[in-house]
Amino acid sequence: MKNNVHIVTGAYGYSGKYITKRLLDDGIEVRTLTNSCQRSNPFGDAIKAFHFNFENFELLVESMKGASVLYNTYWVRFNYSDAKIKFKHNVAVENTLKLFEAAKTAEIKRIVHISITNPSEDSPLEYFSGKAKLENALIESGLSYAILRPTVLFGKEDILVNNIAWMLRKFPVFGVFGDGNYRLQPIYIDDLAKLAVEQGKSRENVIIDAIGPETFTYRELISKIGEIIGKKRPVISIPDFVGYCIGRIIGRLVGDIPITKEEIKGLKADLLCTNSLPAGSTKLTEWSKQNANTLGIKYTSELSRRKNRKKSY
Repeated sequence: MKNNVHIVTGAYGYSGKYITKRLLDDGIEVRTLTNSCQRSNPFGDAIKAFHFNFENFELLVESMKGASVLYNTYWVRFNYSDAKIKFKHNVAVENTLKLFEAAKTAEIKRIVHISITNPSEDSPLEYFSGKAKLENALIESGLSYAILRPTVLFGKEDILVNNIAWMLRKFPVFGVFGDGNYRLQPIYIDDLAKLAVEQGKSRENVIIDAIGPETFTYRELISKIGEIIGKKRPVISIPDFVGYCIGRIIGRLVGDIPITKEEIKGLKADLLCTNSLPAGSTKLTEWSKQNANTLGIKYTSELSRRKNRKKSY
């Protein structure tokens, strides 16, 4: 490509960090758009950081000029507000639409966008309807695009798998919502990053279910993680409301939101599973065995990451 500058949103965060590392290893100059310009990171001065500037379109465009590819990982997991921070799905949708428009104005050639499996504008779940709105906007933008649809991500800095292991270490039983037979297809974070970088080199418009090579029911996932870390617990079925309340109590203890009502509904609707071929090759079971001594030793807090914009992931 003539222009060898790529932009990654959230390069100091989770998926963005892995994408950035692969780009730098390929000799590509990287910029990042972020809300955490001061966050500790492994790249030092190797990349240039710019604030998102969602409220100043001209500055947002200026930060993208001269680049050819944008990797968009920007999103929020749930709605939240307190005295210090506030983030909402509808605002994330609005901001991402601004991002796409600014990319087009700045003459970005390709957008690699991280979405979710089974998005639908008709979904009653904001996470999935919002992702669908963004996919459709990107498709209609006229820009070259690759839409990657992962389910659950796992890796050193992940939240879900780590905190499942943490709860297995802390409690004598593990409760699942309903029968626990809804499915997940976790993908290793660096497999997703590899796929994203590969798609950044292409110009073909594609939508890819970015799933891993293993499929678990939620109940099977809990049992497998417990077995691997040496903390196999009875897995019991509990009503959704009871599970949500237990999550709230744990959340108060650790200063976080472990689970939301929408996430429970998304799990039980089997939205984190597709019939596609695997896009990643790393097995969660093998990775967990390699990291069994550290997996779940400490709780990983979503809110702590958002409140502390300086600490490394």
